[in-house]
Amino acid sequence: MEQRVLGRTGREVSVVGLGTWQLGADWGEVREEDALAVLDAAVESGVTFFDTADVYGDGRSEQLIGRYLRERPDAGIFTATKMGRRAEQLPEHYNLDNFRAWTDRSRANLGVDTLDLVQLHCPPTPVYSSDAVFDALDTLVAEKRVAAYAVSVETCEEALAAIARPGTASVQIILNPFRLKPLERVLPAAAEAGVGIIARVPLASGLLSGRYTRDTVFSADDHRTYNRHGEAFDQGETFSGVDFATGVEAAAEFAELAPEGATPAQTALRWIIQQPGVTSVIPGARSPEQARANAEAAALPPLSRATLDAVGELYDRHIRTQVHGRW
Repeated sequence: MEQRVLGRTGREVSVVGLGTWQLGADWGEVREEDALAVLDAAVESGVTFFDTADVYGDGRSEQLIGRYLRERPDAGIFTATKMGRRAEQLPEHYNLDNFRAWTDRSRANLGVDTLDLVQLHCPPTPVYSSDAVFDALDTLVAEKRVAAYAVSVETCEEALAAIARPGTASVQIILNPFRLKPLERVLPAAAEAGVGIIARVPLASGLLSGRYTRDTVFSADDHRTYNRHGEAFDQGETFSGVDFATGVEAAAEFAELAPEGATPAQTALRWIIQQPGVTSVIPGARSPEQARANAEAAALPPLSRATLDAVGELYDRHIRTQVHGRW
């Protein structure tokens, strides 16, 4: 699989990575043996980049990856984790003492001395303007707790603030055919600064797979049930902030744009991969089959100009008014 340099880390990662939120929590139950099978299928398909967080299953996702890394030390995996959501979301909690404690816990969970990358996990907006926060992150690097640091953001303005910080290695942001705003300023700014872009929620929480109807019911412990209106965390993390009924309708149109031999989900991933400035896209997978199918998107030929234009037109008709001004 194609490898790209992840911004200021200087390390190469696969253009299709693996998001592992679903292996910890909030997407329904996943058994440990099934989670390990997903990790293995991704690696066997060429994936070299895992993305996780300390709150996914209260550390379960990190621990599963740690076990896999011990069993497959030759796999050459770059693991990015996140910190900050274990505490009440107040700017004053983003300090060096907490950073040390949070990264120590992640290092133990993952079984490593130095984290490849730690990302602030969608912190309160004032955090991005705090020199003390970024000084503390620099200290983590100096202490070799982390090799590099980054941010995972909710809004484009937060991304631009983080890109302006000289130590920011990468920015993780929602980017998919239902979330086009990052194309305007964020991706060009990141490319100019040498900052990597990690595209998350690439399938709009599964909408872009084209498998759902208005009558689809998700389990009670799935965020697609309990966070549709931002009840638990930012609404943009669920269906990219798009109303479910609207998203289902738009996804049906998007599915018609899939080229021969590609699924709608693979088409969405291919669309992201070919956006200038993107380093890696991190779809989740609940089965080995999903992990392999996601990885296959990297081998698809680039989408045509007509398809790209059709995506933009679809966005303007269905999605823009709901999400463009908010995130």
